[in-house]
Amino acid sequence: MNAKDFPQCPICATNGWTRLYNGPVRDGIFGASREATVARCSGCGVDRLAESACLQKEDYESHAYRAKLAQAHDVGRHFDMHDELARFTTEIVWPRSLRKAVVADIGCGGGSLLDHLGALPARAIAVDPDQAFAPSLHARGYDWYASCEAAGAAIGAGLDIAFCIQVIEHVDAPREFLASIRALLKPSGILVLSTPNRRDILMDLLPDDFPAFFYRTQHRWAFDADSLGDCARRAGFAVAETRHVHRYGMANAIHWLRDRKPKGRTALPPLDAAMDKHWQAWLEATGRADNLYLVLTPA
Repeated sequence: MNAKDFPQCPICATNGWTRLYNGPVRDGIFGASREATVARCSGCGVDRLAESACLQKEDYESHAYRAKLAQAHDVGRHFDMHDELARFTTEIVWPRSLRKAVVADIGCGGGSLLDHLGALPARAIAVDPDQAFAPSLHARGYDWYASCEAAGAAIGAGLDIAFCIQVIEHVDAPREFLASIRALLKPSGILVLSTPNRRDILMDLLPDDFPAFFYRTQHRWAFDADSLGDCARRAGFAVAETRHVHRYGMANAIHWLRDRKPKGRTALPPLDAAMDKHWQAWLEATGRADNLYLVLTPA
């Protein structure tokens, strides 16, 4: 393996990588792709995309990341794309109370999740390296910081609850990133962490088609429950809860099998909400859902 593309693993410091996939990966919006390799670490089991195919840190600090995904910095459009997803996260945190808590969303983008938490928290902190949303976040009453380190300088270890939703797969060094969040938590605090699940059922059902969609240039890392839990423990956390969450109905899988492309929530009669509940429950019980959540506490 090319040492430049697959350097020492920043999670476990192992130098051994096994090639898993070589072929097209999504490069921004669906339909755009480039050739790349994905390999698995022999030490901690994480999958990584070749470094030469990854977006770089400065892309997240500028317009480059959202431009790649055809997403503008318009707050209204951000809400249209992210509001529905916030409900999955609020369901995970329940029944823990957010009332009078100090909370932060790490990698908050335009702040959709913080908006959904409403007036319950005593203080809501927004952390994101992209400054474009900062004026709107400030205007809505959130304290914005560009990094965990900057937030820590202001609040210390003051968080009751931190959220980090669909972010860890992007960062350069996941263990170091999680450690920087841990430093923000009170001893009794929790981190709600999510990422795409590499054991998504479609990876097995469509091994020749779905990997080209699942792997993408903005995701340096791909985790399952074991590898994400391992990374969290190395960063000083204990895993309090592991949850698999499937966000799409059965019609999405049928469309993939038939058309070999995503259709989101496009209906497919006679499949209905009752069928979706059975489908989602089975995927979540067997760990084959599209999304993975961990609830973490400082060890």
